[in-house]
Order: sequence, then C-alpha cells, then structure tokens
Amino acid sequence: MITSNQNSKIKLIRALQGRAKERREAGAFLAEGVRLVEEAANKDWRFETVLYDESLSDRGKLLVGQLKLRGIEVEEVSTTIMKSLSETETPQGILAVLQFSKSPVPSLLNFVLIPDQIRDPGNLGTLLRTAAAAGVQAVLLPPETTDAFAPKVVRSGMGAHFKMPIHEMTWDEINHFINGSATHPRLHVFLADMDGQSCWETDLRQPLALIIGSEAEGASESARKLANQKISIPINGNIESLNAGVAGSVLMFEVVRQRSNL
Repeated sequence: MITSNQNSKIKLIRALQGRAKERREAGAFLAEGVRLVEEAANKDWRFETVLYDESLSDRGKLLVGQLKLRGIEVEEVSTTIMKSLSETETPQGILAVLQFSKSPVPSLLNFVLIPDQIRDPGNLGTLLRTAAAAGVQAVLLPPETTDAFAPKVVRSGMGAHFKMPIHEMTWDEINHFINGSATHPRLHVFLADMDGQSCWETDLRQPLALIIGSEAEGASESARKLANQKISIPINGNIESLNAGVAGSVLMFEVVRQRSNL
C-alpha cells in the first residue's frame, strides 16, 4: 500500500493535475472515478497505472479485479493519500493514469467540431460530451483553446474523450484538414455568431465543420477567415446570449435533427 506523498506515482499524478505542459511531456493524463475508468477500459485505452483505496464501491472493486486480470498495474493507496489527490468533493476511491492516444480520424467525414478559444474547462467538457452524443466524428482544437485533457475537462466530458478523436492543431493544419482529401470531401465551415442566419433556416445536412467561439471574446480572426457562413440561434426575450457549452449543444443537435429528417 502506498502511504507516502514522496512515492513516484503520487508525484506523477500531482504533476499531471497541473499544467498542460506537464501532461504533454509525460504523454499522459488522469481519469478519476469509476465511470471514467470503466469507459477507458471498455475502449481499450492504454493504462499506465491505477490507484484505489478502501472506500471503493463494489462496482469499483469488480473493475479493479478486471484491470488486474488484464495485466494493468494496480496499487492500493491510503485513504488520506486518495483524498489529497482527488479533485472532487466526494472521491470515488479510484484514479487512473492513462497514456495519450490519438484516435484515427474517420475517412468519410461529415461532422466536425472546432471549439475556438474556449477557455472554461466546464464549457469545453460540455461541448465534448455533447459532441459524442450528437455523433460528431472528430474534434479539432485550435491554439488558445484550453487543454482538452485537463482533469476538469475530462470529468466534464463524462467519457467523451474515449469515444471520438480529439486532436490539437494549428490553424494551417485545420485549414488543410477542412479542405478535404481523397477520403473525404471539403467541409462547409459554419461559425456560430449572433449576426448569422438562423440555424432553423440553414441547411445543415451537408458535410460540415462547426466553429464555436468563446462567449467572452467570440471567434478568433483565424476562425472567421476559415468560415464560409455564420449561423445563429434564435433567442426570445431579453437574454443577450447563451454560454458556449449551451450554444454549441443546441447547434450540434440542430444538425442531428435536420439529418434525421432526410
């Protein structure tokens, strides 16, 4: 049992909880809680190590047993150590260190999300979770967007990270990607903007990429240059705008609604 804060695994976890630079250098990130660790295991994600304590539920203990059978390194830690590592109010008693793994982008693309300058981890996590639910095939993260693998984003994503490709790219790389290839057509780029055409009056059935900018600063100049068309959400009353997570969710499911009526 690990009882010391000086243990190398504990030091690694604390580093991964910090800046994106630490996660990139280690090539790893964290997943905390039974459900997230289950999701990672079900998708055959690569584990470096798993820590648990005596507070773990029966469901969690069953999961630990399954991970051990797969040859994954699993160690028990003291309850005190686990509480000090947990970033939730009610720790579930399990935390995994996972290796970064760039999932391949599907060859026939028709639905891509680009969260631009989204700096709030909760908003980005919401967008990723909704994207997975709406059938988005890939998420492209431009510069100035918060790290998708920060602990709070992973928790907010509720397993979305294990269900679709999430790739950091420069704007030049995104532009090249959007322009299509032998395997997928050029994507029409829609930018969420209050001055855009109503999403209810816009044909969203074509292969597309959807850019959601930050509610504080809006979309970047690079995003505006890439966009072919601006779309908006009709809002009643005196509400000026929706936050990025909500706005993106509404638009993604408008795509789903239109395509389901084909």
